[in-house]
Amino acid sequence: MIVRDLTTANDSARRIVSPDGNWESTRMLLKSDGMGFSFHITTIYAGADFRMHYQHHLEAVYCISGEGEVETLANGKRYPIQPGTLYALDQHDRHILRAFTELKMACVFNPPLNGTEVHNAEGAYELDAAAIES
Repeated sequence: MIVRDLTTANDSARRIVSPDGNWESTRMLLKSDGMGFSFHITTIYAGADFRMHYQHHLEAVYCISGEGEVETLANGKRYPIQPGTLYALDQHDRHILRAFTELKMACVFNPPLNGTEVHNAEGAYELDAAAIES
């Protein structure tokens, strides 16, 4: 059994802050945990507006708190995000995420992240990032 506390994880190498200052993510479960997915609690800072395209990963996102929107670039459709909203990037969707207020999100990635990933120039995570020790 794996048991982790968010407060403790926030004070460890599991908390990753984006170089561009748009978000931070505490990686609660990673590839090294052997679950077949990774699980993160991610904060998107108010005013963030950035493009992403997870070319190598599928992601499901559940909004815990805050308000924003996600826009699919294929058709320009915008979906409001508020507490209780889930969106799933099941087609490696190119998208824009906008945070009108600070967003707190629970995120699941498949395949699982290693731990130190941040977005590359295309807004994707690479598959070969360094692992965080459990």
